Amino acid sequence: MFTGLVLGLGEVSGIIRKDSGARLSIDAGSLTVDAGLGDSIAVNGTCLTVVEIRGSILSFDMSDETLRSSNLGLLRVRDRVNLEPSLRPNTKMGGHFVTGHIDGIGKILSKTLTGDVYRLGIGVDQSIAAYLVEKGSVAVDGISLTVVDVMRESFGIVIIPHTASLTTIGFKTTGDTVNVEVDILGKYVAKFLGKNKDANLMQALVREGFA
Repeated sequence: MFTGLVLGLGEVSGIIRKDSGARLSIDAGSLTVDAGLGDSIAVNGTCLTVVEIRGSILSFDMSDETLRSSNLGLLRVRDRVNLEPSLRPNTKMGGHFVTGHIDGIGKILSKTLTGDVYRLGIGVDQSIAAYLVEKGSVAVDGISLTVVDVMRESFGIVIIPHTASLTTIGFKTTGDTVNVEVDILGKYVAKFLGKNKDANLMQALVREGFA
């Protein structure tokens, strides 16, 4: 479990393709100090398990499913990624509950700067947009953000300077991909109501305070 508060940027140092996935190696810098074998770390919001530690380099094994359902399969050496260790008992609670299980890949449709604030439009599949509500939470590349507006196949977010300077979202641009994880609470509510395929009803219930 994570909070969506990115603690640092890592740099991809190696990717080895395998028949059933790939091994990803990342220079995690100072974040390696507290890392141990078997630890869970969110890489661009995707929960991965540390399988090897060499100096400041952390290595992770990725399955074919992870490569298909996230943008990790598009990474290249020297790409930068968002990193967040999993929650601990003494971790400050901020952001929102993020599982690290990516719901799908989004694409940045627009990025505009107004003053010192970026506004982004992100295109997603309808099945993802169905779980998003205005003022609700969403994790984009592992960053906990507030949804500004929701359309049928896209949503908008606003990025403050602090977030832009410390995460990949600051230098990503139109056409780049992002991992998207919707709020797990919304998914459970939809499941319990048995209306997970009715986006309009789900969003109406949330707006009216019934879900």
